[in-house]
This record gives sequence, C-alpha cells and structure tokens, in this order.
Amino acid sequence: MNIQTLHNKFIEFSKNYQISFSRIALFIIFFWFGILKVIGTSPANPLVAELLSKTLWFIGPNEFFILFGIFEILIGICFLFRKLNPIGILLLIPHMFTTVMPLILLPQITWQGFMTPTLEGQYIIKNLVIITTAMGLGANFSRSTKIPKNK
Repeated sequence: MNIQTLHNKFIEFSKNYQISFSRIALFIIFFWFGILKVIGTSPANPLVAELLSKTLWFIGPNEFFILFGIFEILIGICFLFRKLNPIGILLLIPHMFTTVMPLILLPQITWQGFMTPTLEGQYIIKNLVIITTAMGLGANFSRSTKIPKNK
C-alpha cells in the first residue's frame, strides 16, 4: 500500500466519522468536566472561584460550581444527541465567552510573561479547538435544521 492510498483512506474515514467523533469528543469533555465541578473535584475550581470573586461576587462558589457543572453537563448532553446539537452550540457561546475571561481579568494566574501563558492559560487557549470543532459541526447543519422548541 502506498502513501497516496493511505492518504485517500484517511480522507474517506475522516469524511465518514468526523461528525460523530466530534460530537462524542465534545460530549465527553463537557460531561466529564461538568461532573467534576458538581462533585467538587475539578482542578479548575480555584481559577473559577477567583474569576467568580471578580464578576459574580454575590454568588457563593460552591453553589456556582454546581450550577456551572450542570450547565456543562447539559452542553455535553446536547452534543450527544444530534437533534440537540444546535442548542449545544448556542449554549457553548456564553460558556466560551466566560472561559476566556480569565485571560483578561486574571492575568496573574493565566500569564507568566508576554505571550507566555501559564498552564491555566494554555488550558483556556486550547478552547479554540472546542470552538472550531463546534463550528465544524455547525457547518454541517443544513439550513433546514430545526432547533427543538419547548412545547
């Protein structure tokens, strides 16, 4: 088998499975990280608590972790079920906005120098992959994709 044949097989495999793998990956990330917040074991909790103290100081961190964790679980579930993917993408927008905020509001935690992120900063910046994965899913919706309505 030559390199061109392998390349063609990879392209075909990618075309057939990219959407499903993307949906499953987004489900795993959001569901897993959400559960960790709900049960209080997320390594992101200190960063979230610090951001919370600067933005929504009137909400207790423990209550916020649970609510934010449930929100992430909900996003994950939306990506698990194809018909709910448009809702998942809509919920992803405010989530991504809030997760980028520490880069601006908490530079002492997210940057160790000019254009040199800390581990926490890298964790946030990698969300660009989540955003582009969601965009890839959205690009595959037809214009007639219906967003489920409350009945």
